[in-house]
Amino acid sequence: MFFIIKFIYPSINIGHPLTIGIVGRYKTDELPEYILNMIGDGLTQMSADGLPLPNLAESWQSTDNGKVWKFNLKKDINWQDGSKLTSDSVIYDFTDVTIERPDKNTLVFKLNDPFSPFPAIVSKPTFRKGLLGTAEWKVDKANLFSGYIQELTLVNKNKERVVYRFYPTLDATKTAFKLGEVDMIKNIIDPDPFQNWSTSLVKENIAYDQVVVLFFNTKDNILVDKSIRQALYYAIDKNKLGDRALSPINPNSFAFNPQVKTYEYNPDRAKELLSAIPEEQKNFLDIKIITTPLLLKTAESISQDWQKINIKSTALVSSFIPDEFQVYLTILEIPKDVDQ
Repeated sequence: MFFIIKFIYPSINIGHPLTIGIVGRYKTDELPEYILNMIGDGLTQMSADGLPLPNLAESWQSTDNGKVWKFNLKKDINWQDGSKLTSDSVIYDFTDVTIERPDKNTLVFKLNDPFSPFPAIVSKPTFRKGLLGTAEWKVDKANLFSGYIQELTLVNKNKERVVYRFYPTLDATKTAFKLGEVDMIKNIIDPDPFQNWSTSLVKENIAYDQVVVLFFNTKDNILVDKSIRQALYYAIDKNKLGDRALSPINPNSFAFNPQVKTYEYNPDRAKELLSAIPEEQKNFLDIKIITTPLLLKTAESISQDWQKINIKSTALVSSFIPDEFQVYLTILEIPKDVDQ
């Protein structure tokens, strides 16, 4: 019995692995970045403040004003199948970029035009044979349907397993959690109704690589007036909407500027700006917000704030980016390059 407990029991995977529900349809090369980073590494990796650091490459140099980038690979890296990492086995598929491999430890990228943030681009993990990478977690099984991943099982050296199951909609993902098909749902905006369940735990995590933004159509007959746009911005009670973003730059980035004008909630200032516009123009103040289903509650809250300063406003839902809009509310993925 001692022998079984000491030596055999630890090697047996007891129970089911952690199963995580994810909203979205993904192909193998389109998986969320945090999953790709579990499996593979890039030539570089990004620091918390947005600067590239060595990863598979130990160093790099640039010549020809940023058109040529030379990366020197580390010499002690293996792929997950045990084979040696060499320049011939590193694959990046870029358009308008020529890749040369002068020796087994050197990669040279030749660009048509200078591009200073190129080291940030190659922080994207590289893979062999689909999703064979160099990181801690290895793909054990992947179930696909019509080219899209339905379920992805990862395993590490300690035989720990994690299963990602992908669902096309938020409602389908929540239903899977209710039925016990998944143990956890990750990266959703609306936790309802689970925040009221005594058997579930909801944790808030601020995604600093994303920002919820309002796009104003400055060619619109109403929003062409800057004072109206400013009035709309002053009228939004932003603090009730969540963690406040001051700009579309990650607040942890070296380029973040906290001194920008914040436009704090000030309905009196909003009314003052509106009072200065011509009376005939006030009769046409009707603003429609178009947004995704995920942000409908946020859009409705903003619309209600605008109604409080006597502006007609409604919130509409669209499952795709509209060709025409007055105001569009969406989630913007913050690029790794701070020069957007």
